[in-house]
Amino acid sequence: MARRVAALYDVEGNLQALDAVLAEVEREGADVVVCGGDLVVGPSPDQVFDRLTEVRDVRYLRGNADRMVLHGTDEHGTDWRATRERLGEARLAAVASWPLTVELEIEGIGRTLFCHAIPSADQPIFTRSTPDEDLAELLGEVDARLVVVGHTHVQFDRRLPSGLRVVNAGSVGIPFERPPGAYWALLGPEVELRRTDYDV
Repeated sequence: MARRVAALYDVEGNLQALDAVLAEVEREGADVVVCGGDLVVGPSPDQVFDRLTEVRDVRYLRGNADRMVLHGTDEHGTDWRATRERLGEARLAAVASWPLTVELEIEGIGRTLFCHAIPSADQPIFTRSTPDEDLAELLGEVDARLVVVGHTHVQFDRRLPSGLRVVNAGSVGIPFERPPGAYWALLGPEVELRRTDYDV
């Protein structure tokens, strides 16, 4: 069982934001870091990847942007060759092994399911205002007390009528909210939505 878990989503290759958050994660004594996808895109994908290898216990899951880098193109025709060359074969092989979901038992919270968008896919979008019944249908059957997501780069914390709690951890690297900073979540024994200041 994990005591405290730091959920870091959508780092988007932003090394400065990641370093600021990891310093706070260390101060808070988190024993596990979950990287929730969309890690190896942006300005410093290789450095971000390497920086996380220095962290003691990291669990990775794959986001839609990570998948696009692996495939080399996306639905918009973006060419990811430069990013792939920068990452190199060994890092790309590691990214290819990342699953769609990670599950942890967290002290004070219970069984927690981490995914980038929804458990079965990395692309669907929902927000804090998506109707409960639509969100329940998107998520499908979930055997957990808490689902932690990212993808939309905006934090929220909501409960479905079933009792399932759904938290968006926000984005470390490119948040779509104010004030500026790096947004993430600290889990255990409570759910804390965090923002870390850094020189943007």
